[in-house]
Amino acid sequence: MSEERYRIVIRCPDCKEKYILRGRLNENGEYETGFKRCVCGNEDRLNIEASLET
Repeated sequence: MSEERYRIVIRCPDCKEKYILRGRLNENGEYETGFKRCVCGNEDRLNIEASLET
């Protein structure tokens, strides 16, 4: 498991909401942020960008 922290930007294409979170990569190569779904209810169609925190 990676100890590096990432800045995660999640954008919802349905309602245009934007979330900026911090997270880490898990053993499956997925970002762990605690984010579950957008306020509009969208859980699947999300645009996710990640960059390593400096």
